[in-house]
Amino acid sequence: MAYSRKNLLLRIKKVNELFVEKQKIGLSTEFIYRTFIFPTFHISRSTLYEYLAIPYKAQLKEIERRETEEKRIYPSLFKDEDFK
Repeated sequence: MAYSRKNLLLRIKKVNELFVEKQKIGLSTEFIYRTFIFPTFHISRSTLYEYLAIPYKAQLKEIERRETEEKRIYPSLFKDEDFK
């Protein structure tokens, strides 16, 4: 999959969801980072803090809105029957 802002935001979403899930249990940030985040995502602690500060939900909504708008403006040149 090619690099895009959407792919980065989806990765940030995964990191945030994992972090929040483990934090609800009462685990410390350091323990969550060392045990779950670093082995899975291979990011530094400072990158983790940057990811936690990014408003990924709003940015993903904006990307989805733009994608649906582009599909409406530039419909496909091919019909579904062409590929059957």
